[in-house]
Amino acid sequence: MSISKTLLLFWVLGSVFSPISAQNQWKKTVPGVVVTHSPQASGKYIGSPSLTRLPNGHYLASHDFFGPESDEHIRATSQIFLSKNKGKSWDRIAVIDGAFWSKLFSLDDQLYFLGTDRHHGHTIIRKSTDGGKTWTDPQDAYTGLLLEGEYHCAPMPVVQHDGRVWRTMESAMGPIQQWGKRYGAMVLSAPIGADLLKAENWQISNVLYYDSTYLEGNFGGWLEGNVVIDPKGEMYNILRVDDKSSLEEKMAMVRVKDGGTQLIFDPKKGFHPFSGGSKKFAIRYDPESNKYWTLANHIPEEVKMANPDKNPARIRNTLALLSSDDLINWDMREIILAHPDVEYHGFQYVDWQFEGKNLVFLSRTAFEDGEGGARNSHDANFLTFHRIKRFRSR
Repeated sequence: MSISKTLLLFWVLGSVFSPISAQNQWKKTVPGVVVTHSPQASGKYIGSPSLTRLPNGHYLASHDFFGPESDEHIRATSQIFLSKNKGKSWDRIAVIDGAFWSKLFSLDDQLYFLGTDRHHGHTIIRKSTDGGKTWTDPQDAYTGLLLEGEYHCAPMPVVQHDGRVWRTMESAMGPIQQWGKRYGAMVLSAPIGADLLKAENWQISNVLYYDSTYLEGNFGGWLEGNVVIDPKGEMYNILRVDDKSSLEEKMAMVRVKDGGTQLIFDPKKGFHPFSGGSKKFAIRYDPESNKYWTLANHIPEEVKMANPDKNPARIRNTLALLSSDDLINWDMREIILAHPDVEYHGFQYVDWQFEGKNLVFLSRTAFEDGEGGARNSHDANFLTFHRIKRFRSR
């Protein structure tokens, strides 16, 4: 189906199921399976979707709350949900006090939750031995408190490579204390088999902070990086790039060198066109297709034409499946979700996993709910689960 036909379809759906629909009409109209819902009036918005599979095949999903009525700047709250039927239904199994921007992941059949304790908080990791029902408390350097200070991240892929586990973070302690400009790219790693709750087992790279000269002075910052191994076996931190001067989005490829201790960036060669690159995206390699895959907030040409002066980071109403052979050149495979409204609809911050012939993902979704809808496309009111069948043939 073409992009224009897809948008037309969702325009029809949006017209039929308008925000004035009956209470709970969203149960029939919101795309995917609703994991949880937080109405605009609560002042708590859905953030940081994270998805993983347990050894028994069950799914775990997580999210945090942000917004004026949340505790994101004090000690943030995250929720954990379990699905025993491949995402058809979900039950909340845990509420975590002091977890923000966190990623669920398994290593050697152990379950972890890695992020910060609040908005721009300490870097912390938790461990669960009962499938996510209860979690350790990171009180010190021996129990999961990895870095003290102000840090930023998102639920980005945790990668195993060369005997180590790798994870990107950003320092939020740059000399210019503004969003974007305060963030410095960095990478953490630890030996596979080490006690991940001990700070001493984690290695930290240097930090690359904002440089006002990048992109001819239009660089607004980078954040939410991916650890990715390129076809030659070289490691990169591939980051979202803020550039409000153009709707032609881009990403930054920062080289990871010297066993993960050094990050190196060439501003003349390191920026590349990437559709959706001004929003969070996760890249993973698929050995079956020998391709890299991602789900990103593509901006269709008709949306660009209708919103020529809009910040591209705020256009999140279209989610697309893309693939690449080399991480530089990306092919548009299919529009997965779309809505014609840019202001109040979004399918964003997607976290996803391969599952055989399929791809499963969680979305931070802004959509009509019969209670005033989302505050805007960014401040989502739903966490939704989706499945793309036979994604390689799309």
